[in-house]
Amino acid sequence: MDRKAHILSGAQAIVECLKRESVTKVFCVPGESYLPVMDAILDEPSMDLVSARHEGGASFMAEGFAKASGNPGVVMATRGVGASNLSIGVHTAAQDSTPMVVFLGQVHSQFRGREGFQEVDLDQYFKPIAKWTVEILEPARIPELVQRAFRVARTGRPGPVVVSLPEDVLVKKAQMEFGEPVIRPSPRPSSKEVDLLEQILLKAERPLILAGGGVKLAGAEDALVGFAEKYDLPVMAAFRRHDVFPNHHHLYIGHLGLGAHKNIIESVKESDVILAVGTRLSEVTTQDYSLLSKEQTLVHIDIDFDTIGKVYSPDLGIVADAEQALESFMHLGVTPVWSAWAEGRRRKYEMTLHDDENKSSDLYRIISILEQRLPTGTILTNDAGNFAGWLHKFYRFKEKNTYIGPTSGAMGYGMPAALGAKLAHPDKTVVSLSGDGGFMMTMQEMETAVRYHIPVISIIFNNRMYGTIRMHQEIHYPYKTIGTDLGDVPFSTFAEDLGAAGFYVRGFEEFERALLEALNYDKPVVIEVETDPEQISVSSTIQQLRKRHKQ
Repeated sequence: MDRKAHILSGAQAIVECLKRESVTKVFCVPGESYLPVMDAILDEPSMDLVSARHEGGASFMAEGFAKASGNPGVVMATRGVGASNLSIGVHTAAQDSTPMVVFLGQVHSQFRGREGFQEVDLDQYFKPIAKWTVEILEPARIPELVQRAFRVARTGRPGPVVVSLPEDVLVKKAQMEFGEPVIRPSPRPSSKEVDLLEQILLKAERPLILAGGGVKLAGAEDALVGFAEKYDLPVMAAFRRHDVFPNHHHLYIGHLGLGAHKNIIESVKESDVILAVGTRLSEVTTQDYSLLSKEQTLVHIDIDFDTIGKVYSPDLGIVADAEQALESFMHLGVTPVWSAWAEGRRRKYEMTLHDDENKSSDLYRIISILEQRLPTGTILTNDAGNFAGWLHKFYRFKEKNTYIGPTSGAMGYGMPAALGAKLAHPDKTVVSLSGDGGFMMTMQEMETAVRYHIPVISIIFNNRMYGTIRMHQEIHYPYKTIGTDLGDVPFSTFAEDLGAAGFYVRGFEEFERALLEALNYDKPVVIEVETDPEQISVSSTIQQLRKRHKQ
């Protein structure tokens, strides 16, 4: 790589850093405070600027692009107003451990501290939710600090980095010296740690693996399959990490999500050794931090030393890259004696897929249609909402890198993230699932999809309410509905007016016809599904919730 000094403007230096880090897509809502950066991107043929309709949507696109591509997402916004809108994507990237670099235009250096137009102390504003924040004050330090931003975003536990750019720094020229692009460190367990794990497994009777996003970030899915097969270890997916292990594999035993089935909870509670690989053991995964007990042996493997022991104190904590760790464990002197345990937990998981109460529902049948009809390798994204319960429970993810969802539970995520995923993989079918509440929060990005010709399929389950909140409302305050009912929005018509294709369907048979037609389109498609508001969740109707409260 060329290390000699170059005389460049601050904006040109930023784009040169992006180029060296192999950035090909930059998402934004334009702002006058960073126009020089946009101009420099226009002059760089290897890079595309995607201009969104809202900074929140732009940040979700960048986050979805990062998850799909494995490379940092890059997003830009202007000063306090654009930055505030964009912050939801920063929080999502932080909770999901997604590498992201955020560039924010800032007021002129001479105006700082005077409450200038749209001024916010951006590095302090984002410090609680970003992995690192910095404001660049000297043009010559741009290569150093921007390349450091990419290093921080990608290494250890990945996350979002926010870079504040005073507008005068962008136009000044300086002698710029660039370093090498980031190579992500991949630490391995020590021989002592490998020996300790061997001793733990030699005593185990009912072990299981709990696999999280660190496996996906390390590209360790194949290594996980190899490790699980060699030692006959059942594998469970952490919250919204469904595709970390093939769901049809005989060792897969379920997903620890919201409203997890009792059979899946039972598998964890009955295990005596838990190998937590690349998971922060989040609130949802651990069912409100109640799932693990002191009687169980916990081996926690994560690339971030701060993550280990943050929730549960492990019997063995190993700081390592997931792929390197799993490969290091392939020569343990352990002969599995728990085949019956693994087979039994698989049968318990399979029982959750044959829920007689749900088989007659349209949502169950729609998820079955998606599983049967979508091409191999299709990427699914989902928004926040109770509709996702059917996806999480009944859709079997058989291929790696086919699921993208927000562990933060951010509404408005599904469709913009799908746009980012499609831009990362233009050859793959990409489908987003949303509720009407979540979809409308960022539905203006359908125009972005049309304008940039990004052919994603957006499925909207429309029950005209904030369904998840309504569910909790009915649990705690039955019959006292306030704030959760929504009006009628013609999503399919809206899509057609923007130049996309729109379908309005009632029932699974109409849905299947619409989906098959949508798969043949080369433009964005919206499929609006009329959904029964009474069926508030996978396990309950509104009336059932009200009856339980009376009891």
